[in-house]
Amino acid sequence: MKTNSWNLQDTRCEGRGVRIVGSLIFLIACLSFSSAVAQVGAPYIHDPSTIAECGGKYYTFGTGGGGLISEDGWSWHGGAERPGGGAAPDVLKIGDRYLVIYGATGGGLFGGHNGRILTMWNKTLDPQSPDFRYSDPVEVAASDGMEDCDAIDPSLLLDPTTGRLWATYGTYFGSIRLIELDPKTGERVKGNVEKDIAIDCEATDLIYRDGWYYLLGTHGTCCDGVNSTYNIVVGRSRSVEGPYLDNVGRDMLHGGGRMVIAAGERMTGPGHFGRTIFDEGVELMSCHFEADFERGGRSVLAVRPLLWKNGWPVAGEQIKEGTYAILSERRGYSLELSVDFVRIPQDRQPFWRMDPNEPVSPIADQRLEDVIGNWPEGDIAVRLSDYMFRPHQHWAVVPVPEAGGTLAGTLYQIKIDGTDRVLTVGDDLQLTTRNFEGKDEQLWRIEQSVDGTYRIMPFGIPGQLAFNTRYCLYSAGDSTPTIALWDFNSDNSKWNFRSY
Repeated sequence: MKTNSWNLQDTRCEGRGVRIVGSLIFLIACLSFSSAVAQVGAPYIHDPSTIAECGGKYYTFGTGGGGLISEDGWSWHGGAERPGGGAAPDVLKIGDRYLVIYGATGGGLFGGHNGRILTMWNKTLDPQSPDFRYSDPVEVAASDGMEDCDAIDPSLLLDPTTGRLWATYGTYFGSIRLIELDPKTGERVKGNVEKDIAIDCEATDLIYRDGWYYLLGTHGTCCDGVNSTYNIVVGRSRSVEGPYLDNVGRDMLHGGGRMVIAAGERMTGPGHFGRTIFDEGVELMSCHFEADFERGGRSVLAVRPLLWKNGWPVAGEQIKEGTYAILSERRGYSLELSVDFVRIPQDRQPFWRMDPNEPVSPIADQRLEDVIGNWPEGDIAVRLSDYMFRPHQHWAVVPVPEAGGTLAGTLYQIKIDGTDRVLTVGDDLQLTTRNFEGKDEQLWRIEQSVDGTYRIMPFGIPGQLAFNTRYCLYSAGDSTPTIALWDFNSDNSKWNFRSY
């Protein structure tokens, strides 16, 4: 199907040793990192395809013939190759080959809407591979510039229920159309007649989930930098041929669509949706933002968590730098240091004879300096308990982009606010806290799952040569946090972050 679904992590981990990174690098990264979490390197692209994995690397192709490559999914650079130029490609792995589809001209380019949709195959996406060789392009659709359609901005869906291959294409100039292709050849199915399924959008994408087909379209204006109004909307249908209705029953053929993602975090104009199933219960969406205010208004690749709310896709949020209470989904208890509870002094009136006319004053929060002197030196274990606004329950989450990351985001330190005491996986797979030493078992992946909760995974496990892709922070009992296998179907694996 159109969704790219694979174990994105395991393919990168084989044979890679745990690396030790100096704390000075982390300190510099922490001091310079802004609150917004975004792909690093040179993620500059327009009209990106859905991200594809090949040989442990990640690829996305854009308008103009080139594209981006990433070794870890977090840091991106140029180098992907796609012949034919044109605009807005898509890529899908079918069997042991990659099918690429793209639009040649159209879109009002060079003053016209006479476009062509072409497909071609390659055994690999790696330009350095001896097997890297694209087949000759084959035309599968076209527009003459006068009809009510513009053959550009194609996408692909391999239906997991039937094995049939579908493509959508079109822009604001007329209708979005659906055609069927042969998944063995990439050619148009003989006798297939295109069908109009939407208007008032472009850069469409088809995905399938739980008995529904979803049509995602890019609404608004593009190619105007920070003034672009692009946003991504969606409708759904029980049939791949539609009709695609939004959450209030409007047909996308009549301009309907429910919002998936709009401008935010000083980036505007999201468009060209792509879905990736990252792991069980963890999905991602890719797109470009027409303009990143922090990078001179350039068009950039973006990857966000993909949530599903009442059967509808919506963009999630990556955790930002800040101080949080970390609460288990299992019971709602707070992750905390295993230290003595210190009472806050308070003058109280017995509740049965409170004077409503007596002035009241706020009670100050307990401060770190009020209690840290009572904490033991060396490692301190962690536990779960009622959240009580206490310093031993306040965790500073600090992005560390210089340490790298995954397709789901950067790595983080999780430390008691105001200290260098970080959450650490010990040699026995038990949790402790100790001063930061730059080790992988002190770095954490924080990834939002499809239900809006978060999984918290140590980047490394002591004694293991490969980066961790299986173990997560886990509530083994109401008050017992530990490290155990990720299980999306268990609330023991899930966590929430609350700003205090």
